[in-house]
Amino acid sequence: MAGRDPKDDDLEAPLISSDSFLIDDRQFRLRRSASNNTSQVAIVGSDVSPIESLDYELIENDFFKQDWRSRGKAQICQYVVLKWTLCFLIGALAGAVGFLTNLAVENIAGMKFVITSNMMLVKRYGWAFGVFAVSNFVLTMFASAITAYIAPAAAGSGIPEVKAYLNGVDAPEVFSWRTLLVKVAGSIAAVSSSLHVGKAGPLVHTGACIASILGQGGSHKYGMTCRWLRYFKNDRDRRDLVTCGAAAGVAAAFRSPVGGVLFALEAVSSWWRSALLWRAFFTTAVVAVVLRALIDVCNSGRCGLFGKGGLIMFDVTSDKISYHLVDLPPVIILGIIGGVLGSFYNFLVDKFLRIYNLLNEKGSLCKLLLAATVSICTSCCLFGLPWLASCRPCPAGLSEACPSIGRSGNFKKFQCPPDHYNDLASLFFNTNDDTIRNLYSAGTDNVFQISSILLFFVTSYFLGIISYGIAAPSGLFVPVILTGATYGRLVGVLMGSHSTLDHGLFAVLGSASLLGGSMRMTVSVCVIILELTNNLLLLPLVMLVLLISKTVADTINANIYDMIVRLKGFPYLEAHAEPYMRQLTVSDVVTGPLQIFNGVEKVGNIIHILKTTGHHGFPVVDESLSDSPVLYGLILRAHLLVLLKKKIFLHNCTPSRVGVLGQLSADDFAKRGSGKRDSVEDIMLTEEEKEMFIDLHPFTNTSPYTVVETMSLAKALILFREVGLRHLLVVPKSSLGVPVVGILTRHDFMPEHILGLHPSLLKRRWKRLRFGKFNLIDYFCCLH
Repeated sequence: MAGRDPKDDDLEAPLISSDSFLIDDRQFRLRRSASNNTSQVAIVGSDVSPIESLDYELIENDFFKQDWRSRGKAQICQYVVLKWTLCFLIGALAGAVGFLTNLAVENIAGMKFVITSNMMLVKRYGWAFGVFAVSNFVLTMFASAITAYIAPAAAGSGIPEVKAYLNGVDAPEVFSWRTLLVKVAGSIAAVSSSLHVGKAGPLVHTGACIASILGQGGSHKYGMTCRWLRYFKNDRDRRDLVTCGAAAGVAAAFRSPVGGVLFALEAVSSWWRSALLWRAFFTTAVVAVVLRALIDVCNSGRCGLFGKGGLIMFDVTSDKISYHLVDLPPVIILGIIGGVLGSFYNFLVDKFLRIYNLLNEKGSLCKLLLAATVSICTSCCLFGLPWLASCRPCPAGLSEACPSIGRSGNFKKFQCPPDHYNDLASLFFNTNDDTIRNLYSAGTDNVFQISSILLFFVTSYFLGIISYGIAAPSGLFVPVILTGATYGRLVGVLMGSHSTLDHGLFAVLGSASLLGGSMRMTVSVCVIILELTNNLLLLPLVMLVLLISKTVADTINANIYDMIVRLKGFPYLEAHAEPYMRQLTVSDVVTGPLQIFNGVEKVGNIIHILKTTGHHGFPVVDESLSDSPVLYGLILRAHLLVLLKKKIFLHNCTPSRVGVLGQLSADDFAKRGSGKRDSVEDIMLTEEEKEMFIDLHPFTNTSPYTVVETMSLAKALILFREVGLRHLLVVPKSSLGVPVVGILTRHDFMPEHILGLHPSLLKRRWKRLRFGKFNLIDYFCCLH
C-alpha cells in the first residue's frame, strides 16, 4: 500500500496496513483507505495546541503483574494513605490559594476605590476617572501580558479544559507550574481591574493544577519530583485527584464544600464512583476548615481592607422567609424568562468567542489590544453611567452609614451632595462581590430606582459577554450571578404588590434562574446558592426556579461549558449516543491503514513505524501460537520508547524473558506529567542495534478491550466512554485471515468524522432535529 506523508497522519486515528498478512477483498471493503482527518488540535486557553487522549484502562501484561505481585501489605497501605494525604494537601492548598486570591482582590480593588472616592469628595472628577481607568488598564494589561507571553493555557475560566481532561483529553501545559502561577496572579489582576469576570472558574482550574502537580510528584522539567509518589503516575489516579481538585476550587471560591462536590459530579466529571465521592467530600471539608481558620485570623483586623465580605457570603435576611401560593406565578415567570435570557447569553458568548479566537490567532499583540479595548470600555461604563442617575436623599433609620464613603456600601455618595446617595453608583462603582451583596440585601426595596436597575442589568449582561474570552484568567460564574441578581431585582420591582417576596429574595432567585438557564446545573447550583445565602428556607423556591429555567433553556441550545468545549475543538464524548450511530456498525467508521507488530519485532522496524506515524497503540500478533495469526494484545508507544531507550534487545528473533523483567522497574513506565515527553527522535541507536530484536510479549497488554466488527457504533461508544478507553480493537466476525480489523479511538466517534464518511445521514430527519434550532434530543436523553 502506498505510503503517506507523516504530516498527514492523525495522532490518534488507526493505521491500517500490514506487511505480514494478506487481506482479502471482503475485509478490505470493510475498511476505508482514507485516514481519519479529525482535527488533532484544540484551543487550550487562548492558543491552539496539540491534544492527546488519556488512557484509563488497566494494563495487564507480564511485567505489571509481576510488579503488583511483588508488593506487600505495607506498600498497599502506603498507597491508600498517600491517596488520602494527597487529598488533604489538595484541600489545604486550594483553600489557602482561594483565601489569598480573595484577600488580594479585596485589598487591590478596595485601595483603588478608596483613592478614587477621596478624589470625588474634593470634586476632582477628572483625576478620579484617570486614576480609576489607568488602574484598571494596568491591571488588565498585566493579566493579559503574563497570560499571552508566559502561559496561554491559563486564559479563560479553565473549566472547559478541566471538563475535557476528565473526559479523557489531554493537552500540554494545561496543568503545569507556569499555568498555575499565571492563573493565580492573572485572576487576581483581572478581577481587581473591575472587569466583569469572576474568580470561581480560575479557582477550579487552580485546584485541578494543584492536584495534577501533586499527583505527578512535582515536575520533571524543573527537577521537582518525588519518587515515593510513583504510584500516582498514571491517568486513572490523576483523574481522581483532578476531580477532587476541581471540587476544592468551587469550595474555595464560594465557601461551599457540598456544592463543590456536587459541581464536580454534575458539571465536569465523566466518571464517578462512591470511593471518589468520599475523597472529594474529604477534600472540600479540608477547604472549609482552612478558610474558616484564615478568616478568623482576619477578624482581628490584620488583613487590610479584607472585611467580612471578602469571601462571598450573602445573608439575605435574618428574619423568617415566608411565601404563599400567590408568590408562585412571579417565581415561575422568573424561571421562564431566566431560561430564555440564559440561553441567549450562551448564544452571544459563543458568537463573541468566535470573533475573539480569530483576533487571538493574529498574535500576542492583538490579544493585548483586545484586552485594552475591553478594559477602556468597562472603565468608561462603570465611571460614566452613574452620572445618568439622580441623587436621592438618604432614608431615615438606617443601620449603615449613608452616604457610604469608600469601597463598599448600599449608598454610594459619588457626585451627590451631603445626605444624598447615587443608587446607580452603588451598583457600578463597586467590586462584583459587593454589588451582589447590595442586590441581595433584605429590606432595601426602595433603595434602587427601576431605571437604575434596568440600566445596570443591560450593561452587566453585555459587559459579562464581552469580557469573557480575552487573554486573561476569567470566570463566568460570578458575572452570571451578578447579572441574574439584577434581573431578579428588576422582576421584583415590576411585580410590586402582586408578590409578598422581598426584592433581595427576588435577586437570589434571579441568580439561580440565570445560572440554570446558562450553565444548566441544578443540584450543584441549588446547594451553592443555599450555602452562599446561608438560608435553607430558600430551597423550594430555588429548586422550582432552576428546574423551570433549565427546562426552557434546554429546548433552545446547549449549556455554556459544552458550547465552549465544542468551540475549542476538544473531542468530547457525550454520555449518550446520537441516533444515527445505531444505524452504523464499527466497521463503517474504521479508517486506514493499520500497522501490526509481531510478538518479536525488529528494532529497525519499530523505529521506522514510530517515526512515520504519531499513533499511540499498536496491535501485536503472534504466529507461533497457532497455524493462523492470533491477536496477542496491544502495546503502547510510550512502552516501546522505554524499551528502546533502555535497549532491551535480543540478538535473534527467539523469545527470551530471562532477565528481561529484572532490567526494568515500574518507575520506568510511570507516565510523566508536565514537561517534555519522550520522543523517538531523542533515541540514538547504531546500525547494529537496529538489526537486533525486541520481545514485546512481556510488555503487551494481553487483555485489551475488543469489539466485533458488526457491533453498532452506539454500543461501542458507550463501552469506550464508560471504561475510559484510548484504544478499542475491532476484530473480525470470522476467525480466518487477519486477527484485527482496525482500532477505534475517540476521534472515530466524532460527528464530523462519521458524517464525513456517510454524508447521506445529513439528509435524515433526525439530523434536522439534532443539529437544528431546538436541541430536543439532548433534552429527552437527559430526562431519560
